[in-house]
Amino acid sequence: MSAIAVLPCKVHAVVALVLSALLLAGCGRTVGVLVPVAESAPGASVTDLLVITTRKPSGDPATLYSGQRDKNFSLDEIKVSIPPDSQRKAGEVAWPRRLPPNPAKDFATVEVNRLEPNRQAGFAWLHENLPKSRDVLVFVHGFNNTYEDAVFRFAQIVHDSKVDAAPILFTWPSGASVFDYNYDRESTIYSRDGLETVLKLLADSPQVHEVTVLAHSMGTWLAMESLRQMAIRDGRVAPKIKNVILASPDIDIDVFAKQFRDLGDKRPKFTVFVSQDDKALAVSRLVAGNVNRLGQIDPSQEPYRSAAERAGITVVDLTRLKTGDSLNHDKFASSPQIAQAIGTRLATGQTLTDSEVGLGDSISILAAGTAKAVGTGVGLAVSAPISVVDAKTRKNLSRQADTLSEQVGTSRANTGKKGHSAADELLTPTDDKSE
Repeated sequence: MSAIAVLPCKVHAVVALVLSALLLAGCGRTVGVLVPVAESAPGASVTDLLVITTRKPSGDPATLYSGQRDKNFSLDEIKVSIPPDSQRKAGEVAWPRRLPPNPAKDFATVEVNRLEPNRQAGFAWLHENLPKSRDVLVFVHGFNNTYEDAVFRFAQIVHDSKVDAAPILFTWPSGASVFDYNYDRESTIYSRDGLETVLKLLADSPQVHEVTVLAHSMGTWLAMESLRQMAIRDGRVAPKIKNVILASPDIDIDVFAKQFRDLGDKRPKFTVFVSQDDKALAVSRLVAGNVNRLGQIDPSQEPYRSAAERAGITVVDLTRLKTGDSLNHDKFASSPQIAQAIGTRLATGQTLTDSEVGLGDSISILAAGTAKAVGTGVGLAVSAPISVVDAKTRKNLSRQADTLSEQVGTSRANTGKKGHSAADELLTPTDDKSE
């Protein structure tokens, strides 16, 4: 009997509605978009990706890989043409309605190079594609993704974020069905050694300066497990892995607390995107026994607020942000401003401020730094929840400053407790598990 089958009738209705939305979101999508077109269109841009996967080859050049698991790595260089900005909305993947795609209006594959599955081939691509920063961005996709989905979505993120880093996609075997949740979860377990290996190779490379890990949904669990394994094996996360960004994390809060503690004291900087109206995570919570998911927390409420401050985690609350994503699960990629913030700020380990986003009162930020910098003006200045403001709402800053001074006093008192470990109380869940 499936986990969904034993849920109460009232809950069944909620699950059915969200599953319907998930199914409709995939309906009508063109399959087989990886056959390269002859050329891109005038004004289009081309994004060059290194794609590493633990999926089994499909034997079809139109799809390249299936959702089945493979014993070995596969490496491909895939170049995706993205239509001119005048022909698409930033934050959206312009999925072709028919084949072959029209590069003037659609995302289109323009080149696929199958690489030898070894470090020499990967580093050769890296040598050609590392920017002057020598930084790398590794993306790990979420639940219910085909290989094509992951490639086009990451190409969109790279293009819209304008990130100054070599883009590497790690794609794991997903059943690409709303009914394959358990298969996908097991596939992340299957793939965690593979992702750990990739991250260690990058961190050990003298070519690479810094590595940022960007993971979404169920992929956040895979990312955390891989980093946790690295910390246990090597005594710490590799120093070059500076930043970890978790978007809509589909992780049980208890599990995340354990994973985070196991990373040790020398952790990367963490940024977490949450949204209380995330419908996909609402279903995940019900299927998982009605336990809160990390991506649904309200960071303005206790115990999350104090725990995030102590642990040095920056939490970005997107609940009030409206995008074209009907499930509110892909806001980090669907919002042009958030995508750009990832590329220009978060991927380099910088804290978001009002001047980088300009979304008025649409988002709020609980910025990290209190526990690590108590007694310094800089650390205390970013220790409180701050409404991100643009020029029209800048007048609210005076009221926030008053609140900030009060919160700073509370934060200093909390962090000064003798023997207190920030990680010990990280995101401790509330006792409320009501529907």
